[in-house]
Amino acid sequence: MNLAIIGAGESSRLRSEGLQVPKHLISLNGEYLIERTLRIARENGIDRACCIINEKEHLLRQYLTEADFGIPLQLIVKSTPSSMHSLFELSPLLKGEPFCMATVDSVFDESEFSDYISYAKIQNDTDGVLAITNFIDDEKPLCVALDDNDRILKFSDNKEGYSWATGGLYYFTPEIFNEVQRALKYRIERLRNFLRLLVSEGYVLKGFSFSKMIDIDHISDIKQAELFLSEIKDKHSGRII
Repeated sequence: MNLAIIGAGESSRLRSEGLQVPKHLISLNGEYLIERTLRIARENGIDRACCIINEKEHLLRQYLTEADFGIPLQLIVKSTPSSMHSLFELSPLLKGEPFCMATVDSVFDESEFSDYISYAKIQNDTDGVLAITNFIDDEKPLCVALDDNDRILKFSDNKEGYSWATGGLYYFTPEIFNEVQRALKYRIERLRNFLRLLVSEGYVLKGFSFSKMIDIDHISDIKQAELFLSEIKDKHSGRII
């Protein structure tokens, strides 16, 4: 299975708060975000990865081309207008089989990721499985409405009346790329609007719940994510927290 990492933005909010490194190279308890994502993927049977970054990230480009992550990493360096366009740029590398896609700033319990991948692999009647959480802490959450079988019925940019939001992990079949030209024709922007297009065209997307997912949008989120990972470590070691 291939892992696609989309992160071609410029992290403008974090940089305005004083972040001196690319978001990918934020360290959580001694491990870079991108390093953590690739390690978790490798430990769950993903044997290759591809990543897109923007053209201004020279330090990040050097790191990704020189580091050894234990699996091959194909890198595309191209600035794109949105995460949807980043996905489309990676599509030639992803058309052979189902793939997992991650945003680099999503922090989650890696044991739940294992359950997520196992669940997604056996969903033969779906076109995608999205990680969702009822811990809605994102500044601009993409909320979802589900039916009794966890099929996603609609998306909302407003969390009022919604219990679940997407968390930055996706599992797709390559059939979703059949809608690339339609999306471009209708000048659809942003990944969330491409997801809306898929649902409107009858693609089956399901949700898989994570207990908590933290999206790193601000400097303060880094400490929150480190505390979350420490709590997870304590929980799995049997300590009371």
